[in-house]
Amino acid sequence: MEPDSRTRWRCRRGMLENDWLLGQFLAQGYAQLDQEGRDAFERLLDYPDNVLLDVVMGRQTTVDDGIARLVPAIRAAAQAAPAP
Repeated sequence: MEPDSRTRWRCRRGMLENDWLLGQFLAQGYAQLDQEGRDAFERLLDYPDNVLLDVVMGRQTTVDDGIARLVPAIRAAAQAAPAP
């Protein structure tokens, strides 16, 4: 399932790093998510930019198991893409 326009808009962040990471995931990994994964992604988007980046980069952990399962897929999408 492709992301809706609201989800795409929420991925537009104030930090370029987050913008790029989330954009790569939308392009390469979002369509494979089930409803639980999409819900976890929406919860991740509720995080402030600095916390979101720290969680995705592994500098901070999250108690949300759904987000924790999603982070490796976001990292994999970023690693598969050419650097900006």
